[in-house]
Amino acid sequence: MERQRLDKWLWHARIVKARASAAALVEAGRVRVNGSRQKAPGHGLKLGDVVTIGLDQGVKVLKVTAFSERRGNAEAGRQLYADTQTPPE
Repeated sequence: MERQRLDKWLWHARIVKARASAAALVEAGRVRVNGSRQKAPGHGLKLGDVVTIGLDQGVKVLKVTAFSERRGNAEAGRQLYADTQTPPE
């Protein structure tokens, strides 16, 4: 898989609880990909893209490292991105 829809990736990465919530977040203009604000939930993400998300509890800056065919548990979701705001372990 070379690309994945933005709303689907946000849901698979467990940033939001429902795919509809992911689409609403994007349509509200609270998601940027590589610095450009996105309004289309179907925007195609590719590996290496940097996704900035404005959430109620703050801002997350994540680098896309993988895609998934299905939504897994929390650990599987964390493997889809690298958090650029926390130092590596």
